Amino acid sequence: MAAAAAVVTSGLEGGMSRSRGEGSGEVVVERRPGAAYHMFVVMEDLVEKLKLLHYEEELLRQNNLKPPSRHYFALPTNPGEQFYMFCTLASWLINRAGRPFEPPQEYDDPNATISNILSELRSFGRTADFPPSKLKSGYGEHVCYVLDCLAEEALKYIGFTWKRPTYPVEELEEETVPEDDAELTLDKVDEEFVEEETDSEENFIDLNVLKAQTYRLDMNESAKQEDILESTTDAAEWSLEVERVRPQLKVMIRTDNKDWRIHVDQMHQHKSGIESALKETKGFLDKLHNEISRTLEKIGSREKYINNQLEHLVQEYRAAQAQLSEVRERYQQGNGGVTEKTRLLSEVTEELEKVKQEMEEKGSSMTDGAPLVKIKQSLTKLKQETIQMDIRIGVVEHTSLQSKLKKSNMTRDMHATIIPESAIGSY
Repeated sequence: MAAAAAVVTSGLEGGMSRSRGEGSGEVVVERRPGAAYHMFVVMEDLVEKLKLLHYEEELLRQNNLKPPSRHYFALPTNPGEQFYMFCTLASWLINRAGRPFEPPQEYDDPNATISNILSELRSFGRTADFPPSKLKSGYGEHVCYVLDCLAEEALKYIGFTWKRPTYPVEELEEETVPEDDAELTLDKVDEEFVEEETDSEENFIDLNVLKAQTYRLDMNESAKQEDILESTTDAAEWSLEVERVRPQLKVMIRTDNKDWRIHVDQMHQHKSGIESALKETKGFLDKLHNEISRTLEKIGSREKYINNQLEHLVQEYRAAQAQLSEVRERYQQGNGGVTEKTRLLSEVTEELEKVKQEMEEKGSSMTDGAPLVKIKQSLTKLKQETIQMDIRIGVVEHTSLQSKLKKSNMTRDMHATIIPESAIGSY
């Protein structure tokens, strides 16, 4: 994994070559032709590392996220969605690497989130020689580099190692020795002749039949040998008969590609062709070798001359490179302080916003006349209720007075109607 990290770091930092401008002393950064496509390779490696970390089960399914494609962070599609996915993946990888890190929320400050991610990346010993604004877009080579470094740290933390490959054991089949059909035997030749006579459209004369016929004729005419003393056959007719029979006496032997004699002939032909071609090409190759050797000698001599002429410039370049490394270290230290100050500034800004909001609420409550209107309405309502209560009290007092008067009249009438006992005795 360390080798892979070195390759990724060298790919990101080595994608640029630096040269000194003439007469200015400034360092001009030049990108190599293949540096623009290196982030696609890093992105593919990142997807494989995330699969090794089981991010589909532990991150995507829990947060209902879609799995990113092989070139998700290499090409711009939706910057907002890509930035959220980048922050979510970075926080999850930091947690997987053994560092506590809160996942980003919807209303968090993106600058603070990026600074926290970069500070965690530097705490792992990784370099981040680029401005934090490069990560705000959510795609690009710097985003792929950061996520790839965090994935490597997570794999180191869980102790992932590559195992040796296990190869399947192949069962060896028994080799069957093919029959050598290249050898030509007399029996096969006779069989092929019989097959050719039956299958071929041309009519050929069977030599055995012809031999038997001639033998019978000889036996029949052996008794007449005394008569064959002078030929009576015409020479012209004999020539015509020979011309007529000659095509039928032609014996055709079919060539077989499996015959070893044909292979030997082909080998001799190829050997002669190779020797003739070698004679022609050897001269050209020797001439080319001599030209290349002379060119290499010229190049070596010119390299030595150029090295001698540019020795002082090489020394100046080395000194400038050492100064650049020192300036980078100071820049990293200053950048760390800037991120800390930025975090403090964001906290102070949040507190200031809260105080402003509270002051606005108090000022609006002090200048608002709605409470006075409510108090006046409440007072008028209380006065109306007081008047109604006074009327009800008067009515109750009048009712009670009348009841008292009625009671006193009734008692008086009762006393008036009572007759004294002395007056009753007199009667």
